[in-house]
Amino acid sequence: MSTEKSSIDLTKNNTYRSVKDKVFLWTVIVISIITISPIVMIIGKLVWKGFRQINFSFFTAVTPSTFEAMTAVANGEIIPGGIVNGITGTLLLVLMASLIAIPVGIIIGLFLYENPGKRYADLIRNLSDILQGVPSIVLGLIAYLWVVKNITQGYSALAGSVALAIMMLPLIIRSTEETMKMIPGTLKEAGLALGVPYYKVIIKVLIPSGISGLSTGVLLAISRILGETAPLMLTTLGNPMINWDVTAPTSAVPLLIWDFYNDPNMVDLIWSSSLFLMGFVLTLNIISKRISAKSKA
Repeated sequence: MSTEKSSIDLTKNNTYRSVKDKVFLWTVIVISIITISPIVMIIGKLVWKGFRQINFSFFTAVTPSTFEAMTAVANGEIIPGGIVNGITGTLLLVLMASLIAIPVGIIIGLFLYENPGKRYADLIRNLSDILQGVPSIVLGLIAYLWVVKNITQGYSALAGSVALAIMMLPLIIRSTEETMKMIPGTLKEAGLALGVPYYKVIIKVLIPSGISGLSTGVLLAISRILGETAPLMLTTLGNPMINWDVTAPTSAVPLLIWDFYNDPNMVDLIWSSSLFLMGFVLTLNIISKRISAKSKA
């Protein structure tokens, strides 16, 4: 009798646990769907509304005038022109910001790795963490006071790249330090034991060994600055034409999106430009994930 009762109780417990597992599973599924649905809706709307303006001239022509856009909208036609001035400006700004931030960030990250317990290294590490949380508009204001007012005496690509470089630094510094920590210390010791100078051990042993992690940090830093608008409004101002002069105002895709937003005739170009920018950032993030996965393998 007691054996039968124990068997019934065990069956009830198993049934109860099975019901709880299913309820928990479906709760997680429903919450996950609710969480990702806004993202899916945003991406879907971007693709639906932005794909109409994507054509060859979108990548080869400069932004149209308000009159050209108004005429096209009135006739129900695709807005002529494109965002090539924004694309070239973005590439120029990212290239210059990378040239400034990558060497400085890697050097600082190596210093933090080599001096983990020193007070000065801890101070730099804390400042880097604080800098990562500073609003981008504040960094734009700093670049305005440093470069626009005192160096170029006007808006320029150089000022914008300085603001973006400051934003890149914390990510590169922290990724460099963490990457170096994952490299076996025996590699460094072996190089020094062979009589190799200290700087050559860093350049020819540590950095090549951690190149995957360093590349991932750099790509993530670039992805972060690609969509920034506020600091560029205070430093580069914008330019309706293609510009390669670092001392002159230049455009960028985020700046063009802001300009299109302020012009009711350019609404269609907002979606197309946003779609292009999202695709660019997504591509960089996928590349960084692939590099990170290969380094772990």
